[in-house]
Amino acid sequence: MNDTPTRADAPDTVEKGESLWVGAWHRLRKNKMALAGGVFILLLAGLSFMGPFFLEGDYYTNTVLEDKLQPPGGDYPLGADHLGRDQLGRIIKGGQISLLVGLVATFVSLTIGIGYGTISGYFGGKVDSVMMRLVDILYSLPFVIFVILLMVFAKDLGDSIDAWFKARGSEFSISGQWNMLLLFVAIGAVEWLTMARIVRGQVMSLRQQEFIEACISL
Repeated sequence: MNDTPTRADAPDTVEKGESLWVGAWHRLRKNKMALAGGVFILLLAGLSFMGPFFLEGDYYTNTVLEDKLQPPGGDYPLGADHLGRDQLGRIIKGGQISLLVGLVATFVSLTIGIGYGTISGYFGGKVDSVMMRLVDILYSLPFVIFVILLMVFAKDLGDSIDAWFKARGSEFSISGQWNMLLLFVAIGAVEWLTMARIVRGQVMSLRQQEFIEACISL
């Protein structure tokens, strides 16, 4: 009798793994509330940016006092406010600004946070200590005050740019766009601190991995 163990036959089929995106989609489909919320946000975003193509004139600031507090219907699908302004138009305009603030501020915070955290974690030592102490100081400041200070100093820069163009006989002005851009940058400039700490920790963790040490030793 042969006591040598025999190798089990390999299965005919190998179960195929799923990617992170596929796994995330499967989990999202199981969460009905999250799925419904995502659909609502997509509809609101589409309405915010496509709505102006279907509305005429100055749809969000046009004031008609005779139509104030109108109920939904007719020329006001969602009614009118106490100044006779179309509620639907104001929701659309507010959605545009809110989405732009969220997207641009997130991009700014990610850019600053990833770059700052990578430099801090890569160099380590005194460089890391100084950079992280600066983050601690910024954490201790109230964000609202920090945003106000940023907007005040940056507004002076915008006024100086307008004055420079005006002194040269140009009618070019950035005052309107500048104020909106300041809001985006100011919010993003105070939201990068947490991202910087996360990235710094990941970089410092990777520095201690064996494959990194092997690359350094070559």
